[in-house]
Amino acid sequence: MRVISVVGARPQFVKLAPISHMFAKGNVEHIIVHTGQHYDPEMSDSFFEHLNIPRPDFNLGIGSGSHAAQTGSMLEPLEKVFQDTNPDWVLAYGDTNSTLATAISAVKIHKRLAHLEAGLRSFNRAMPEEHNRILTDHAADLLLAPTQIAMEHLANEGLAERSMLVGDVMTDVCLQIARDNEGAFNLPDGLTSGNYYLATIHRAENTDHEDRLNHVIRTLSGMDFPVVLTVHPRLASRAESFGISLDEGNIVPIGPLSYPEMVSATAQARGVITDSGGLQKEAFLVHTPCVTLRTETEWVETVDSGVNLVDADATSAQAIDFIKGLEGSTWPTLMPYGTGDAALHVMNALLTR
Repeated sequence: MRVISVVGARPQFVKLAPISHMFAKGNVEHIIVHTGQHYDPEMSDSFFEHLNIPRPDFNLGIGSGSHAAQTGSMLEPLEKVFQDTNPDWVLAYGDTNSTLATAISAVKIHKRLAHLEAGLRSFNRAMPEEHNRILTDHAADLLLAPTQIAMEHLANEGLAERSMLVGDVMTDVCLQIARDNEGAFNLPDGLTSGNYYLATIHRAENTDHEDRLNHVIRTLSGMDFPVVLTVHPRLASRAESFGISLDEGNIVPIGPLSYPEMVSATAQARGVITDSGGLQKEAFLVHTPCVTLRTETEWVETVDSGVNLVDADATSAQAIDFIKGLEGSTWPTLMPYGTGDAALHVMNALLTR
């Protein structure tokens, strides 16, 4: 069996790692295409190195641009790669512009398409990611769902016959990294484990409007312990254009982290403050409270378990109270994202369909 994986952004590199390792064990011929959506070495190259992923067979070098420009510029080179390599399956990951471009390119030339992380829904139509994931799900031949709730969403949209529950591949790699890389994050001077917060901010709804970004920075700067803020290129650009300082109050800005460093930093933190999808789940897996500065989350299980506060307008006082309220609490024992063997289920699904 020949499978092409198409990735282009940090969360997709993480999801690729367990798939790549499992395919190697199962003697699956695996071709990796990197669209170049994330092209900064710290957002791209380091993930392949630290997660032991083979170098991509194809790198399209697309780079940044508007949604239309970025997605459109991927279509022609992806179509050529699919035609030249003739895979049994094209595997799309997650919900980025690379995901949607992969789906369009594959189905237009009748290549079988599988969507990993299918069925996630925020029900926020203003999010570009929501359009990407819905359109990809409805185009795909096989929907690989991470959770039972995702399966229910797919069934509600008439896609049950194409859907399979495989678990969450990010759980595979996060649990392994947490076991093997404890303490991988070197704390900035003056900080100690359990006495800082970890923050990431990158989504357009939090960065593209001056008033909104000012609110987010006020929330972070007003926390009661230092806030280690890993600065995404988008955040750095928008903050500079608005004249907003990223080292206000208790904020300690640092550069992007490798994935092992991020998992380690999350595990050592008092709490996480983020607008990321993946980091909410990683915090859940390593038993760290999370405050999500969004109006909704795809990972509703973290909210239902009581360890993730989702509130776009949360103030520092609300974030502090929520995280303090979980001190000494017993962590939820449910495992809604699987037990670390999702990649095996993905491979078996592709082999038997």
